[in-house]
Amino acid sequence: MIWMLMFVGAAVASILGIIYMTNSIAKFKVIKNRLVAFLILVALFMIFTFTLEWINALTITIYTTGFFLIFGLLGRIVRRFSKKEFKVHWQGLLAILSSVLFLGIGYYLCASVVEKDYNLTTEKDTGDIKIGMLSDSHIGTTFDGEGFAKHLKTIEAQSPDILLIVGDFVDDSSKKEDLEVACKTIGEMDLKYGAWFAYGNHDRGYFNHRDFTAEDLENTLLKNGIHILEDESVLIDDRFYLVGRADKGYNPDRLTMDELLQDLDTSKYIIVMDHEPADYVAEAQSAADLVLCGHTHGGQMIPITKFGVWSGIDDSTYGLEEHNNTNFIVSSGISDWAIKFKTGTRSEYVVVNVSSKMAH
Repeated sequence: MIWMLMFVGAAVASILGIIYMTNSIAKFKVIKNRLVAFLILVALFMIFTFTLEWINALTITIYTTGFFLIFGLLGRIVRRFSKKEFKVHWQGLLAILSSVLFLGIGYYLCASVVEKDYNLTTEKDTGDIKIGMLSDSHIGTTFDGEGFAKHLKTIEAQSPDILLIVGDFVDDSSKKEDLEVACKTIGEMDLKYGAWFAYGNHDRGYFNHRDFTAEDLENTLLKNGIHILEDESVLIDDRFYLVGRADKGYNPDRLTMDELLQDLDTSKYIIVMDHEPADYVAEAQSAADLVLCGHTHGGQMIPITKFGVWSGIDDSTYGLEEHNNTNFIVSSGISDWAIKFKTGTRSEYVVVNVSSKMAH
């Protein structure tokens, strides 16, 4: 419901923004006509809709309106104190330039991918573990199967012992061909302990637009040797446990942390994959040593970066936190959902180096 309200609010804001910008753009001497200004805005909205999809056209409209409002207000303040009119509509020029710069950087931060490293220590006798982690690939948004394969090769070059895929591997816009290429590449990676997958809220699909089913996803993962953990745990090499939780949003009746860990040897290191960072209290009170999450996309866009925490939906937005001797890592994700912009964060894959103090 809250997301529906946000979409409705965004649509209303976009309509009001076009009305406001129509009046502002009409102030340019080369235009001087509200109808022409309105037609220009509508044409641009349609172009962005067909090239970047409607939600990105909406995003561009809202943020551009914001800059027009900021510089429009600034212009009023300047005119009030200077008591003169300017020959150049500098407020409009600054708003357009700021929008292009802000959204251009946002597109780059979303489409480019960097490595984020974390170095952790443990008192447990687990040896050293190098974890490759990725979340929120939403295949088909910023890269197709072949593009994803290139990122996987970059991750493989870091020589991780294990690859953990922490949800939202695919989305409603993903294609079966890209899914198959991505899974095949993962299956061919040189990983000591293989690749492991936990479901996110988008993986099984919401609107069934795609050309494969949830069963196809599961079968393709398994066929390529990618292990699935859904409210399950496994002991790996008698060194550490890996636990995969069912997604909280998709399956609110999932097992509790007590139920998941009740039969585990807590003297061993315990890694938990939980797509949504929304159960920190229970996880911190459990024997879990490391909890890996995604889902938030690092807050996505300024100024709503902390919306999930402010609203109580999420416990954290991004980065490393420690609660009661449990480490929590939330990744901004290697890609994005339908919106192709990130500001205040950027796309990443994660490398976690876990070092045992007993081994050094």
